[in-house]
Amino acid sequence: MKIIGFVTEYNPFHKGHKLHLETSKKISNATHSVAVMSGSFVQRGEPALVDKWSRAKMAIEGGVDLVLELPCLYSISSAELFASGGVKILNSLNCIDYLGFGSEIGEIKPLDDISNLLVNETKEFKILLKDSLKKGLSYANSRSIAVSSLLSHGEYDYSGIISKSNNILGIEYIKALRKLESKIKPVTFRRVGSDYNDLSVDVEVASASAIRNLIFNKDHLQCKPLLPKSSYDILNDFYSDYGVFNNLERYLDIISYLLLIHSRKDLSDYFDVEDGLENRIKNLNLEDYKIQDIIDEVTSKRIASSRIRRLLVHLLLGIKKEQILESKNHTPGYIRVLGSNEKGFEIINRIKKSSELNIITKFSDVNSIGNKTDRMLLDKEILSTNLYFYGLSGKLENRDYDYISTPYIKK
Repeated sequence: MKIIGFVTEYNPFHKGHKLHLETSKKISNATHSVAVMSGSFVQRGEPALVDKWSRAKMAIEGGVDLVLELPCLYSISSAELFASGGVKILNSLNCIDYLGFGSEIGEIKPLDDISNLLVNETKEFKILLKDSLKKGLSYANSRSIAVSSLLSHGEYDYSGIISKSNNILGIEYIKALRKLESKIKPVTFRRVGSDYNDLSVDVEVASASAIRNLIFNKDHLQCKPLLPKSSYDILNDFYSDYGVFNNLERYLDIISYLLLIHSRKDLSDYFDVEDGLENRIKNLNLEDYKIQDIIDEVTSKRIASSRIRRLLVHLLLGIKKEQILESKNHTPGYIRVLGSNEKGFEIINRIKKSSELNIITKFSDVNSIGNKTDRMLLDKEILSTNLYFYGLSGKLENRDYDYISTPYIKK
């Protein structure tokens, strides 16, 4: 048995994801696959299009063998913490041979060169980074300038490489593997079709962003050619049940209320609030504002809109700096199964032999978990799931969806 792991969102699982899965298994000769997938909220700072059990079902029907949950404190954080959380979970299984990801460059070497520089920051790198930050550039742009300055002697355009979304995630995956001194081998292939943020749909393989944009601006029936049949059917069933797909605008009333009642000092306790950002937020006139208006008003050359969206989700879930830092320095002592097929159960049996992780298949199993940080992660998961379903119904219901929902099992 050779197992390849992925850190994913599958929001939704589309033809590009299926190609990624099949190609990664082929180039690694893997026989089994595991996806560590975001739960109710995703890294760009939004609720997922459909719930995590529906997305797990899409993944299993699309060919993934086992889907595990990425706790929400990792799934709605920076690319670094998102990648680190997923890699920590895969590494703790003690049976993963490969980590697969798509990238714009399609090669490991330049991503490895950059990750090595970022893990082992030299004095020159720190000086270059600091100089750019002093000029008011964002951290991402400042880092890109420092990297390209120090690695420009090579055969690659390192500045171009580190500016691409999937390359950035790939670098973070390799960084995380380096820091853990993991035996997992990274493998990548060049993405085909549209780029991560490309909204065009007149291509064979459209991005998840393009598919979501099509769904929200037209209707979900038009995305049928862009999805595997199983994914489309699950998406259609979800819409039949709820009549809507989830997005951040559906939380406008709660978020506006939270922004009003939190003082400047309160806001400064949240992870993505820099000095002065809380003042810009408190100076907003929220009357007649939509969520996108709030994001547009606060976004700047130095602060990306994705950071603002994540801040709003952190506020919604009450996730503060100390909790993010606590999770950053922690490796979860449990895994939570969202979906599996028969080969997935073969992986679970291997995990039982190779690690001492608590394996949660039904949520009542969490009662046996005593670690303080693990309990905090699980408590936030319960809240995030309940708030996710609030976004669909507009009602706060007196039930915990994590306890009443079960993994998708394909026999």
